[in-house]
Amino acid sequence: MSIKKQYLKSKPICKVTFEITPDEAKKVSVVGSFNKWSAKANPLKKLKSGTFKGTIDLEKDSSYEFKYLIDETVYTNDEAADAYAWNDFAGAENSVVTV
Repeated sequence: MSIKKQYLKSKPICKVTFEITPDEAKKVSVVGSFNKWSAKANPLKKLKSGTFKGTIDLEKDSSYEFKYLIDETVYTNDEAADAYAWNDFAGAENSVVTV
């Protein structure tokens, strides 16, 4: 798992690349506060190596909670997250990315 950040000089945007290599997954999405937790909003592309990768433009100077949704059934956090935040609705922690 990894998170890479690329800040744009011309706009208050950070391009955040999410990367995860789950065991034998068919589909992975990033769901979070930046896309209203929608499984369809940010699907990751599967690479030949089995890694799933995708880039999302996020507004700078903000923090966002997120998780990976694997095969539409399993939610998992990113061990490379900037922090973790407890979510009463889910009864679990969410990963946090700060840009």
